[in-house]
Amino acid sequence: MPGPDEPPVLIPALGFDTPNHQDEVFLELPRASALVRGVVIWFVPSSIISLAILSWLFLSEWRDLSFEEWVIFISIMPIGVWSTLCFWKFDVSPPRDLPLRFNRARQRLYAYNFNYRWWNPFERWQVMPVAYDWSQVRAERWSRRHATAQGGIIFQCGVELSIVKPGTNQVIDRFPLTAMGADAHAWAYVCTYMQQGPDALPPPGPPWDHNDVLWCNIAMLLAPKVEWPADMDLESRTAP
Repeated sequence: MPGPDEPPVLIPALGFDTPNHQDEVFLELPRASALVRGVVIWFVPSSIISLAILSWLFLSEWRDLSFEEWVIFISIMPIGVWSTLCFWKFDVSPPRDLPLRFNRARQRLYAYNFNYRWWNPFERWQVMPVAYDWSQVRAERWSRRHATAQGGIIFQCGVELSIVKPGTNQVIDRFPLTAMGADAHAWAYVCTYMQQGPDALPPPGPPWDHNDVLWCNIAMLLAPKVEWPADMDLESRTAP
């Protein structure tokens, strides 16, 4: 895709998204940790109930377990505990938003990244804010197709931002700009803003507060609020 200082080849657009903030100094775009948030957490109660029933059936005093039954019980319980923790952490641990800030005055990118491995609920999942010069940013469009068990096809696409070591093409960091949504048009939106300013873009919709969530979305209510480090927050919102 075009470099950070090359003119965009697509119409700048964010699809159904709208900036969290946009002015002459900085642009902040939202990023979701998952396409759907607040559903997986509902598997936690059913998983706990299933584990409790299984324990009662296998460990009740009124029956003696055979060797094969012990093997089944010892095999199933760790999987059940692991699944329950994964369901909980996947929906509750990520922050309510993972915003990106593009500071036009400083020509800098600030990313509120969240590092985790979904298959390991026992390690610490944590926010890792980073900052890079705009000249280090590259955009890569990706797409993949998955075959479903029913014979259908699921198509996914998005744009990742790769950070290169100054003066080289060596990638030192990589994180998403979009997943589905506006796709490559979002990169054109960012480039247009950084190169020409907000006046070159279509008027944005009303800003969205990423800490304002629906009362009925339990996972989002339990999720941590977005809290930038104080020095990075100030730097990313101001001119030199």
